[in-house]
Amino acid sequence: MLAFAPLHDVVGVAGTALSWLTDLLEPLAGGTATAAAIVLFTIAVRLLISPLTVAQVRGERRRAALAPQVRDLQQRYADDPAKLQREVFGLYREAGANPIAGCLPLLLQAPFLLVLYRLFTTNEGGTRLLEERLVGVPLGHHLSDGVAGAAGPLFAVLLAVLLAVAWWSSRRARRASAAVGTVAGTPTEGPGAAVLARLLPLLPFATVLVALVLPLAAVIYLTTTSLWSAAEQAVLRRPQAMPAPADR
Repeated sequence: MLAFAPLHDVVGVAGTALSWLTDLLEPLAGGTATAAAIVLFTIAVRLLISPLTVAQVRGERRRAALAPQVRDLQQRYADDPAKLQREVFGLYREAGANPIAGCLPLLLQAPFLLVLYRLFTTNEGGTRLLEERLVGVPLGHHLSDGVAGAAGPLFAVLLAVLLAVAWWSSRRARRASAAVGTVAGTPTEGPGAAVLARLLPLLPFATVLVALVLPLAAVIYLTTTSLWSAAEQAVLRRPQAMPAPADR
């Protein structure tokens, strides 16, 4: 139990903050105050990690600019996959384009999702959050608990949004991989590369699968953060105007 004491303390602090935010929003949001508080909590988390997202996009642009050099390396070391991988990662390192950095925004959200999961599935935090509802559905309700009443339509809407965002993200990942010439920084030629190229664009759909086993509160978090990601990517990855050539 001592090993989980830090997590218990974090859950307690998060529960207190979420309850305070719910009370603050209740005069305006009424019965949807807790759900609105979760949405604002999610936005706060995304704003907190937004510098990492900006760095991720900059890294992708650097890798895209290096695509011609990567293709040259692929031709030069076509018969030596290990050497090819070392050269590609060396090229990225020199240019400051770390392919692993792109995973950080996603990984850093995992603890927040875990805290939210425990708040709405246990009595940790000592709050009344387990009693809160959205359109009559408890925020601790799982899809496996049944789809009677408003639960079915509510989960259907949230899952449909997650599925649409996952489809959009998958298409974007395929286009980005084609532009950069690599998949997550791994050469597109060599053992296992073809399998990796097929699997990575499918990863956004993992969010939908995860939502199937989470309580409603955590599904609201996932839906909000997925929509935020889609808007963020649309803004940060919008086509940039090419500078006009100087007059001679």
